[in-house]
Amino acid sequence: MVSNTGTAARILVVDDQPANLRVVGMLLSRQGYQVVTADSGPKALEICETEPPDLVLLDMMMPGMDGFQVMEEMRAGAAPPSLPVVFVTAAQDRDLLLRAFDAGAVDYVTKPFLPEELLARVSAHVGLKLTRDRLERVARERQELVNLVAHDLKNPLSSVLFASEMLITGATKPERVPRYMTMIHESATDALGYIRQYLESTGRRDDDGAATASASLTATIDWLVQRYEYQLEARGIRVDVQRPANDVCVRIDERVLRQVSENLVTNAMKYAPESELTIAGRPGAPGYWQLVVEDRGPGIPAAKQRELFKPFVRLHEGDDGISSGLGLSLAKQIIQKAGGQLWYEDRKNGGARFVIELPQSA
Repeated sequence: MVSNTGTAARILVVDDQPANLRVVGMLLSRQGYQVVTADSGPKALEICETEPPDLVLLDMMMPGMDGFQVMEEMRAGAAPPSLPVVFVTAAQDRDLLLRAFDAGAVDYVTKPFLPEELLARVSAHVGLKLTRDRLERVARERQELVNLVAHDLKNPLSSVLFASEMLITGATKPERVPRYMTMIHESATDALGYIRQYLESTGRRDDDGAATASASLTATIDWLVQRYEYQLEARGIRVDVQRPANDVCVRIDERVLRQVSENLVTNAMKYAPESELTIAGRPGAPGYWQLVVEDRGPGIPAAKQRELFKPFVRLHEGDDGISSGLGLSLAKQIIQKAGGQLWYEDRKNGGARFVIELPQSA
Protein backbone atom coordinates (compact mmCIF):
# COMPACT_ATOMS: atom_id res chain seq x y z
CA MET A 1 0.00 0.00 0.00
CA VAL A 2 1.37 3.43 -0.97
CA SER A 3 1.86 5.81 1.93
CA ASN A 4 -0.29 8.86 1.28
CA THR A 5 2.17 11.49 2.56
CA GLY A 6 0.89 14.09 0.20
CA THR A 7 -2.81 14.15 1.01
CA ALA A 8 -4.14 17.59 -0.01
CA ALA A 9 -0.91 18.27 -1.94
CA ARG A 10 -1.48 19.88 -5.35
CA ILE A 11 -0.15 17.98 -8.38
CA LEU A 12 0.11 19.44 -11.89
CA VAL A 13 -0.09 16.79 -14.62
CA VAL A 14 1.17 17.96 -18.02
CA ASP A 15 0.50 15.80 -21.11
CA ASP A 16 -0.76 16.47 -24.62
CA GLN A 17 -2.85 13.25 -24.59
CA PRO A 18 -6.31 13.70 -22.94
CA ALA A 19 -6.48 9.98 -22.14
CA ASN A 20 -3.22 10.16 -20.18
CA LEU A 21 -4.43 13.23 -18.28
CA ARG A 22 -7.64 11.44 -17.38
CA VAL A 23 -5.99 8.20 -16.20
CA VAL A 24 -3.25 9.86 -14.15
CA GLY A 25 -5.67 12.44 -12.77
CA MET A 26 -8.11 9.78 -11.54
CA LEU A 27 -5.29 7.70 -10.03
CA LEU A 28 -3.94 10.66 -8.03
CA SER A 29 -7.38 11.99 -7.04
CA ARG A 30 -8.28 8.62 -5.50
CA GLN A 31 -5.24 9.00 -3.24
CA GLY A 32 -6.45 12.36 -1.96
CA TYR A 33 -4.28 14.65 -4.10
CA GLN A 34 -5.60 17.84 -5.66
CA VAL A 35 -5.00 17.43 -9.38
CA VAL A 36 -4.60 20.19 -11.96
CA THR A 37 -4.03 19.32 -15.62
CA ALA A 38 -2.44 21.08 -18.59
CA ASP A 39 -2.44 19.81 -22.18
CA SER A 40 0.46 22.00 -23.33
CA GLY A 41 3.70 23.57 -22.14
CA PRO A 42 2.43 27.20 -22.23
CA LYS A 43 -0.63 26.29 -20.15
CA ALA A 44 1.56 24.47 -17.62
CA LEU A 45 3.81 27.53 -17.28
CA GLU A 46 0.78 29.77 -16.75
CA ILE A 47 -0.42 27.54 -13.89
CA CYS A 48 3.05 27.45 -12.32
CA GLU A 49 3.24 31.25 -12.37
CA THR A 50 -0.25 31.97 -11.01
CA GLU A 51 -0.68 29.16 -8.46
CA PRO A 52 2.39 26.92 -8.14
CA PRO A 53 1.66 23.25 -7.36
CA ASP A 54 3.62 21.03 -4.98
CA LEU A 55 4.78 18.68 -7.75
CA VAL A 56 4.75 18.55 -11.56
CA LEU A 57 4.38 15.36 -13.59
CA LEU A 58 5.72 16.51 -16.94
CA ASP A 59 5.49 14.63 -20.25
CA MET A 60 8.89 14.72 -21.91
CA MET A 61 7.73 14.58 -25.55
CA MET A 62 4.99 17.04 -26.51
CA PRO A 63 4.35 18.93 -29.76
CA GLY A 64 5.13 22.63 -29.89
CA MET A 65 6.90 22.97 -26.55
CA ASP A 66 8.41 19.77 -25.20
CA GLY A 67 9.22 18.96 -21.58
CA PHE A 68 12.80 20.23 -21.84
CA GLN A 69 11.62 23.64 -23.07
CA VAL A 70 9.06 23.79 -20.28
CA MET A 71 11.80 22.99 -17.75
CA GLU A 72 14.03 25.69 -19.21
CA GLU A 73 11.29 28.29 -18.79
CA MET A 74 10.51 27.11 -15.26
CA ARG A 75 14.13 27.33 -14.16
CA ALA A 76 14.37 30.78 -15.78
CA GLY A 77 11.80 32.08 -13.30
CA ALA A 78 8.39 30.84 -14.45
CA ALA A 79 8.12 28.61 -11.35
CA PRO A 80 9.54 28.54 -7.81
CA PRO A 81 13.10 27.13 -7.78
CA SER A 82 12.13 24.48 -5.23
CA LEU A 83 9.24 23.07 -7.29
CA PRO A 84 10.01 19.36 -7.96
CA VAL A 85 9.44 18.03 -11.48
CA VAL A 86 9.12 14.34 -12.38
CA PHE A 87 9.44 13.55 -16.09
CA VAL A 88 7.01 11.02 -17.55
CA THR A 89 8.36 9.49 -20.76
CA ALA A 90 8.18 6.51 -23.09
CA ALA A 91 11.84 6.99 -23.98
CA GLN A 92 14.39 4.49 -22.67
CA ASP A 93 17.39 6.37 -24.10
CA ARG A 94 20.01 6.74 -21.33
CA ASP A 95 21.38 10.01 -22.74
CA LEU A 96 17.86 11.47 -22.89
CA LEU A 97 17.22 10.52 -19.25
CA LEU A 98 20.56 12.06 -18.17
CA ARG A 99 19.56 15.20 -20.05
CA ALA A 100 16.31 15.24 -18.02
CA PHE A 101 18.27 15.29 -14.75
CA ASP A 102 20.59 17.97 -16.12
CA ALA A 103 17.51 20.05 -16.93
CA GLY A 104 16.46 19.92 -13.26
CA ALA A 105 14.10 16.95 -12.98
CA VAL A 106 14.18 15.15 -9.62
CA ASP A 107 12.99 11.81 -11.02
CA TYR A 108 11.38 10.10 -14.02
CA VAL A 109 8.70 7.47 -14.68
CA THR A 110 8.64 5.46 -17.90
CA LYS A 111 5.50 4.65 -19.86
CA PRO A 112 3.68 2.37 -19.56
CA PHE A 113 4.01 2.73 -15.78
CA LEU A 114 2.73 0.66 -12.90
CA PRO A 115 0.23 2.65 -10.78
CA GLU A 116 2.05 1.59 -7.60
CA GLU A 117 5.37 2.87 -8.94
CA LEU A 118 3.93 6.24 -9.98
CA LEU A 119 2.18 6.72 -6.63
CA ALA A 120 5.31 5.72 -4.70
CA ARG A 121 7.46 8.26 -6.55
CA VAL A 122 4.84 11.00 -6.22
CA SER A 123 4.43 10.29 -2.50
CA ALA A 124 8.19 10.38 -1.91
CA HIS A 125 8.79 13.66 -3.72
CA VAL A 126 5.69 15.38 -2.33
CA GLY A 127 6.76 14.31 1.17
CA LEU A 128 10.22 15.80 0.63
CA LYS A 129 8.72 19.01 -0.77
CA LEU A 130 6.29 19.49 2.12
CA THR A 131 8.99 18.69 4.69
CA ARG A 132 11.31 21.24 3.09
CA ASP A 133 8.49 23.81 3.11
CA ARG A 134 7.89 23.20 6.83
CA LEU A 135 11.59 23.55 7.63
CA GLU A 136 11.79 26.79 5.65
CA ARG A 137 8.70 28.10 7.44
CA VAL A 138 10.17 27.24 10.86
CA ALA A 139 13.45 28.92 9.95
CA ARG A 140 11.59 32.00 8.74
CA GLU A 141 9.46 32.18 11.90
CA ARG A 142 12.53 31.83 14.10
CA GLN A 143 14.28 34.62 12.23
CA GLU A 144 11.21 36.81 12.62
CA LEU A 145 11.19 36.06 16.35
CA VAL A 146 14.89 36.98 16.61
CA ASN A 147 14.18 40.23 14.76
CA LEU A 148 11.28 41.05 17.08
CA VAL A 149 13.22 40.34 20.28
CA ALA A 150 16.30 42.22 19.10
CA HIS A 151 14.25 45.23 18.07
CA ASP A 152 12.12 45.39 21.20
CA LEU A 153 15.11 45.03 23.51
CA LYS A 154 16.90 47.94 21.84
CA ASN A 155 14.76 50.72 23.36
CA PRO A 156 14.79 49.61 27.02
CA LEU A 157 18.49 48.75 26.85
CA SER A 158 19.21 52.17 25.33
CA SER A 159 17.40 53.74 28.30
CA VAL A 160 19.47 51.64 30.72
CA LEU A 161 22.66 52.74 28.96
CA PHE A 162 21.64 56.42 28.98
CA ALA A 163 20.72 56.46 32.67
CA SER A 164 23.82 54.52 33.75
CA GLU A 165 26.11 56.79 31.72
CA MET A 166 24.57 59.86 33.36
CA LEU A 167 25.20 58.34 36.80
CA ILE A 168 28.76 57.29 35.93
CA THR A 169 29.76 60.83 34.89
CA GLY A 170 29.19 62.03 38.46
CA ALA A 171 27.86 65.36 37.16
CA THR A 172 24.21 64.42 37.63
CA LYS A 173 22.05 66.70 39.74
CA PRO A 174 21.39 64.90 43.05
CA GLU A 175 17.62 65.29 42.71
CA ARG A 176 17.72 63.38 39.42
CA VAL A 177 19.59 60.35 40.74
CA PRO A 178 16.42 58.55 41.99
CA ARG A 179 14.80 59.04 38.56
CA TYR A 180 17.80 57.56 36.77
CA MET A 181 17.82 54.60 39.15
CA THR A 182 14.10 54.08 38.55
CA MET A 183 14.67 54.32 34.78
CA ILE A 184 17.33 51.59 34.94
CA HIS A 185 15.10 49.32 37.02
CA GLU A 186 11.95 49.83 34.93
CA SER A 187 13.80 49.49 31.61
CA ALA A 188 15.48 46.27 32.72
CA THR A 189 12.10 44.98 33.91
CA ASP A 190 10.58 45.86 30.52
CA ALA A 191 13.39 44.03 28.70
CA LEU A 192 12.84 40.88 30.77
CA GLY A 193 9.10 41.24 30.24
CA TYR A 194 9.55 41.33 26.46
CA ILE A 195 11.69 38.20 26.57
CA ARG A 196 9.16 36.42 28.77
CA GLN A 197 6.33 37.55 26.50
CA TYR A 198 7.97 36.06 23.39
CA LEU A 199 8.92 32.83 25.14
CA GLU A 200 5.37 32.38 26.40
CA SER A 201 3.81 33.25 23.03
CA THR A 202 5.93 30.75 21.06
CA GLY A 203 3.70 27.94 19.85
CA ARG A 204 0.40 29.66 20.58
CA ARG A 205 -1.72 32.32 18.94
CA ASP A 206 -0.59 35.88 19.65
CA ASP A 207 -4.12 37.27 19.48
CA ASP A 208 -5.40 35.34 22.52
CA GLY A 209 -7.24 37.87 24.65
CA ALA A 210 -6.70 40.70 22.17
CA ALA A 211 -10.42 41.47 22.05
CA THR A 212 -10.45 42.40 25.78
CA ALA A 213 -7.09 44.21 25.93
CA SER A 214 -7.27 47.90 26.78
CA ALA A 215 -4.74 50.72 27.10
CA SER A 216 -5.20 54.24 28.43
CA LEU A 217 -4.04 56.98 26.04
CA THR A 218 -3.31 59.36 28.90
CA ALA A 219 -1.33 56.75 30.84
CA THR A 220 0.65 55.85 27.72
CA ILE A 221 1.48 59.49 26.99
CA ASP A 222 2.51 60.06 30.61
CA TRP A 223 4.71 56.96 30.49
CA LEU A 224 6.42 58.16 27.31
CA VAL A 225 7.14 61.57 28.83
CA GLN A 226 8.47 60.11 32.07
CA ARG A 227 10.62 57.49 30.37
CA TYR A 228 12.17 59.79 27.75
CA GLU A 229 12.06 63.24 29.39
CA TYR A 230 15.76 63.40 30.24
CA GLN A 231 16.88 61.76 26.99
CA LEU A 232 14.84 64.27 24.99
CA GLU A 233 16.26 67.08 27.07
CA ALA A 234 19.81 65.84 26.43
CA ARG A 235 19.16 66.10 22.68
CA GLY A 236 17.73 69.60 22.96
CA ILE A 237 14.19 68.50 22.12
CA ARG A 238 11.31 70.46 23.65
CA VAL A 239 8.21 68.38 24.40
CA ASP A 240 4.62 69.52 23.92
CA VAL A 241 2.19 67.13 25.59
CA GLN A 242 -1.48 67.15 24.56
CA ARG A 243 -3.56 64.70 26.60
CA PRO A 244 -7.21 63.93 25.80
CA ALA A 245 -9.65 66.09 27.78
CA ASN A 246 -11.09 62.90 29.26
CA ASP A 247 -9.07 59.75 29.60
CA VAL A 248 -9.80 57.35 26.74
CA CYS A 249 -8.89 53.68 26.38
CA VAL A 250 -8.12 51.98 23.08
CA ARG A 251 -8.33 48.31 22.20
CA ILE A 252 -4.75 47.09 22.43
CA ASP A 253 -2.48 45.64 25.09
CA GLU A 254 -0.91 48.45 27.14
CA ARG A 255 2.62 47.08 26.85
CA VAL A 256 2.25 46.67 23.09
CA LEU A 257 1.08 50.29 22.67
CA ARG A 258 4.09 51.46 24.67
CA GLN A 259 6.42 49.41 22.47
CA VAL A 260 5.03 50.90 19.27
CA SER A 261 4.78 54.51 20.47
CA GLU A 262 8.24 54.58 22.03
CA ASN A 263 9.65 53.50 18.69
CA LEU A 264 8.17 56.68 17.18
CA VAL A 265 9.59 58.81 20.01
CA THR A 266 13.09 57.31 19.69
CA ASN A 267 12.99 57.89 15.92
CA ALA A 268 12.26 61.57 16.60
CA MET A 269 15.13 61.69 19.09
CA LYS A 270 17.46 60.28 16.48
CA TYR A 271 16.37 62.18 13.39
CA ALA A 272 15.03 65.47 14.79
CA PRO A 273 17.38 66.74 17.54
CA GLU A 274 17.22 70.38 18.62
CA SER A 275 13.55 70.58 17.58
CA GLU A 276 10.09 70.31 19.10
CA LEU A 277 8.27 67.03 19.71
CA THR A 278 4.52 66.80 20.18
CA ILE A 279 2.91 63.76 21.77
CA ALA A 280 -0.88 63.98 21.56
CA GLY A 281 -4.05 61.99 22.08
CA ARG A 282 -6.77 63.06 19.63
CA PRO A 283 -10.14 61.85 18.29
CA GLY A 284 -9.86 59.94 15.03
CA ALA A 285 -12.49 58.40 12.78
CA PRO A 286 -15.84 57.65 14.50
CA GLY A 287 -15.16 55.06 17.20
CA TYR A 288 -11.37 55.52 16.95
CA TRP A 289 -8.72 57.53 18.80
CA GLN A 290 -5.25 58.57 17.75
CA LEU A 291 -1.88 58.72 19.43
CA VAL A 292 0.13 61.26 17.42
CA VAL A 293 3.91 61.78 17.51
CA GLU A 294 5.12 64.73 15.43
CA ASP A 295 8.38 66.68 15.21
CA ARG A 296 9.97 69.61 13.39
CA GLY A 297 12.86 67.64 11.94
CA PRO A 298 13.68 67.09 8.25
CA GLY A 299 10.70 64.82 7.63
CA ILE A 300 10.84 61.78 5.37
CA PRO A 301 12.09 62.21 1.78
CA ALA A 302 9.30 61.65 -0.76
CA ALA A 303 11.22 58.79 -2.39
CA LYS A 304 11.38 56.96 0.95
CA GLN A 305 7.72 57.44 1.91
CA ARG A 306 6.54 54.74 -0.52
CA GLU A 307 8.74 52.16 1.21
CA LEU A 308 8.59 53.58 4.73
CA PHE A 309 6.82 50.61 6.32
CA LYS A 310 8.69 47.88 4.47
CA PRO A 311 11.19 45.71 6.43
CA PHE A 312 14.83 46.83 6.52
CA VAL A 313 14.08 50.31 5.13
CA ARG A 314 15.81 53.03 7.16
CA LEU A 315 14.45 56.54 7.49
CA HIS A 316 17.57 58.32 6.31
CA GLU A 317 20.83 57.48 4.62
CA GLY A 318 23.87 57.10 6.85
CA ASP A 319 22.10 55.35 9.73
CA ASP A 320 24.50 53.76 12.13
CA GLY A 321 24.77 50.00 12.55
CA ILE A 322 22.34 49.98 15.47
CA SER A 323 19.30 50.63 13.29
CA SER A 324 17.85 47.52 11.65
CA GLY A 325 15.15 49.29 9.66
CA LEU A 326 12.57 46.91 11.16
CA GLY A 327 10.88 49.27 13.63
CA LEU A 328 8.19 50.89 11.51
CA SER A 329 7.44 47.68 9.62
CA LEU A 330 6.88 45.75 12.86
CA ALA A 331 4.93 48.63 14.39
CA LYS A 332 2.52 48.75 11.45
CA GLN A 333 1.96 44.99 11.59
CA ILE A 334 1.24 45.16 15.33
CA ILE A 335 -1.24 48.03 14.99
CA GLN A 336 -3.04 46.41 12.06
CA LYS A 337 -3.34 43.19 14.03
CA ALA A 338 -5.08 45.18 16.77
CA GLY A 339 -7.59 46.49 14.22
CA GLY A 340 -5.99 49.90 13.75
CA GLN A 341 -3.76 51.80 11.35
CA LEU A 342 -0.35 53.48 11.46
CA TRP A 343 0.59 56.06 8.85
CA TYR A 344 2.92 58.94 8.09
CA GLU A 345 2.14 62.55 7.09
CA ASP A 346 4.35 65.48 6.17
CA ARG A 347 3.75 68.42 8.53
CA LYS A 348 2.95 71.85 7.21
CA ASN A 349 6.06 74.07 7.52
CA GLY A 350 8.27 70.97 7.81
CA GLY A 351 8.54 67.94 10.03
CA ALA A 352 7.22 64.42 10.37
CA ARG A 353 3.92 63.21 11.82
CA PHE A 354 3.19 59.58 12.68
CA VAL A 355 -0.37 58.65 13.59
CA ILE A 356 -1.48 55.53 15.45
CA GLU A 357 -5.27 55.10 15.17
CA LEU A 358 -6.98 52.40 17.21
CA PRO A 359 -10.60 51.46 18.02
CA GLN A 360 -11.87 52.85 21.30
CA SER A 361 -12.24 50.27 24.02
CA ALA A 362 -15.76 49.73 25.32
